[in-house]
Amino acid sequence: MPTVTWGVIQGRKEKLVSRVIVCDYLKSIGIIPDELEDLELPSTVEVMRERVKFLQKIGLTIDDINEYPLMLGCSVRKNIIPVLGYLEKIGIPRGRMCEFVKNYPQCLHASVVVELVPVVRFLRGLDVEKQDIGYVLMKYPELLGFKLEGTMSTSVAYLVSIGVNPRDIGPMVTQYPYILGMRVGTVIKPLVDYLVSLGLPKKILARMFEKRAYVIGYSLEETVKPNVDCLMSFGVRKEALASIIAQYPQILGLPLKAKLSSQQYFFNLKLKIDPDGFARVIERMPQIVSLNQNVIMKSVDFLLGRAISVSDVAKMVVKCPQVVALQVGFMKNSYYYFKSEMGRPVNELVEFPEYLTYSLESRIKPRYQRLKSKGIRCSLAWFLNCSDQRFEERLGGEYIEAESVGPSFVMGGKLDLPGGEIVSEEEDESDDEILYRRTVSL
Repeated sequence: MPTVTWGVIQGRKEKLVSRVIVCDYLKSIGIIPDELEDLELPSTVEVMRERVKFLQKIGLTIDDINEYPLMLGCSVRKNIIPVLGYLEKIGIPRGRMCEFVKNYPQCLHASVVVELVPVVRFLRGLDVEKQDIGYVLMKYPELLGFKLEGTMSTSVAYLVSIGVNPRDIGPMVTQYPYILGMRVGTVIKPLVDYLVSLGLPKKILARMFEKRAYVIGYSLEETVKPNVDCLMSFGVRKEALASIIAQYPQILGLPLKAKLSSQQYFFNLKLKIDPDGFARVIERMPQIVSLNQNVIMKSVDFLLGRAISVSDVAKMVVKCPQVVALQVGFMKNSYYYFKSEMGRPVNELVEFPEYLTYSLESRIKPRYQRLKSKGIRCSLAWFLNCSDQRFEERLGGEYIEAESVGPSFVMGGKLDLPGGEIVSEEEDESDDEILYRRTVSL
């Protein structure tokens, strides 16, 4: 608060004269005093000069002061020095103090004990690490002006209510402190409700927010809804939206139309993949919208160089888009093992391109050696597309069971398992559990 101990006690006339003199001084150094009309100013030029020089000493320019001239109402000893000293103590580097004050000059009016300390204690109570307090406040200095019982508390309470782990609130705030300033009723809840309406369970949203808190900051009307509409306009099925968002939450905040248009044209030009095929690629690997085209071409060129036709490469990419994101060296080793050791025809690779995504040393080689020792001849999918336990069961079986496709995920319905008639209800996985497995890679 402004101090009243500047200079001698003056009468009304003397105060007006002193004010004119102080304002003339401010004008002479380039400061516009118009906004200071209702502010009590020091009675002497010397006190005001001390304030200006101190503010310049920490790095502020006359232009910076003109941006927020009310800082000149703060006493150096009673306001500015205690506030800056406390900010440095909680982790704002002295070299960046000027930047902090520029971004939030209102902090100079604050009471350290009454306003600043409670906010810092609140952040520590959310499990924000002590060494991260300065970082959080540098990103979002306006936190120092918030009331604890207002937006900050309600936003945290709502996030916990939808399933966010209380222990993860601290890391979320450190990553994206702006969530503490977002209103539940107008910002956070409408976003959550909309994503739930697309088929995303709240517990999946909670895991998503824990890992990528900045998703909460995407504008529902300006970014999220237009991007969802854009995906559907490119042929993505509504039932696939939840899986896409769970796999790649950032897709909600990208300049999506431009990226999708560019990638769709690229895939059609290079591989003759039609719009429907491109939509299936997006559904299976949404990250492809952000994948560099030079990276994609390295994998494509490798496959074309193995005498695989363009149409077959296109078929492989549509079935398993992950192949275009693999390192060529990784693909090369797996391919040569496929040809030289396993002696398999290329058409098997075209039918099961997922082969290239498995680890050669930890899965392909060990399992193939086991098959070879037992004299078993089977498809790639039969021995690779199953868990270790299932593989052991297959090896111990008296006959080679027929190949079956993996489980399919359909929003709004039960998990459809091949041979589901022999699976008990207790063994069925819920839609939420399937989607949760898809978010493990988040």
